[in-house]
Amino acid sequence: MLISGMRCSKCGFTQMSSPSCKSCGVSMNGKNGMTTHSMETQTLSIPAPRQEALVPAQSFGETSADYLNAQEDSNPSRQLFFFGNGGTLLGIHVVNFFLTLITLGIYSFWGKVKIRNYQWGQTELEGDRFAYHGTGKELLTGFFKASLLYIGAGALIEVSSRLPGGKPVEFAIILFAAFMMLTLVTIAMIGPWRYRLSRTSWRGIRFSFRGSLQDFAKIYIGGLFLMVITLGLYYPFLQTKIFGFKMSNACFGNKKFSFDGKGKDLFGSFLLTVLLLIPTFGLYWFWFKAKMRRYLYNHTAFGPARLKSTVTGGGLLWLTLTNGLLLIFTLGFAWSWVLVRTIQFNYTYLSLEGPLNLASIQQEAKGATAMGEGLESILDLDSGFEAA
Repeated sequence: MLISGMRCSKCGFTQMSSPSCKSCGVSMNGKNGMTTHSMETQTLSIPAPRQEALVPAQSFGETSADYLNAQEDSNPSRQLFFFGNGGTLLGIHVVNFFLTLITLGIYSFWGKVKIRNYQWGQTELEGDRFAYHGTGKELLTGFFKASLLYIGAGALIEVSSRLPGGKPVEFAIILFAAFMMLTLVTIAMIGPWRYRLSRTSWRGIRFSFRGSLQDFAKIYIGGLFLMVITLGLYYPFLQTKIFGFKMSNACFGNKKFSFDGKGKDLFGSFLLTVLLLIPTFGLYWFWFKAKMRRYLYNHTAFGPARLKSTVTGGGLLWLTLTNGLLLIFTLGFAWSWVLVRTIQFNYTYLSLEGPLNLASIQQEAKGATAMGEGLESILDLDSGFEAA
């Protein structure tokens, strides 16, 4: 584009036509004692603004907050997908089995990590896979630490009757050992959740858990006491409090989950279940479990987005029956397919609904040890079905 311009004969500054030079201030009419200098006219060539095509952002971390929010508003429902298969998982399991035999059980911790690597590596959300960062060494170390505490508590009970001091000393030691065992069970309940979250990431950002063992102990130990004195009727309250404690202290990066459920909302359904257990040969329990799962997940949120579960009692019953038959008729060899079926079932009936501002999430992971994992293994609390 061509426009007309002038160059000052004093300072040489090129500019648009003006009463005075914008660089040295020389006046064209000689005012303010300024000497008039002539301006040489020349043609300036100024390129027209370049029009660049707008390319939509494609990957996380390279997009603007506005683009992300626009995308989320147009697709408010998110669901997990699992792309693993039983055959591949069986191959991993067979190799783990033989290496565990050769190493007298030591390799089992590395084998567990391989299973989790495969499980999370085949789990996808919004087009991106999860990742697991735990190591076999961490699990082995945690197991040894847990074993020492567990053996120590058992040894105290064993030698309590042989120590001097009579029955009062024996009773005090047994009481202390029982308290240790209850503490270990409490750690085994919450420790694995803390560890696994801290070793799981999505899009390069890790999950974490901020709850304290003391706070959970109050809920769990107090809940066990109330379970005893209410003959089990406190069950829905305890389960709701445990689930709520886990979720409300879970974080993804620097953002926390939240939970607003109340055990009293499930109490009526639980009473009905107790009344119908015998007439339905226990089958109605699956309908209560489905309702409780829907309630717990539907009262869990991550910012403005909320989890949504649509699981049914019939679906849970069918999954349990078919998985049991597969394990029985294959003598356990169908374990890999059972795990895959369970994961896919859980993902099918669970989604995240509503806007999710990913641009505001930053890395803020907290460390965790694997001792809770070791206690869980010692107390046989690990079913292996971690996606439930």
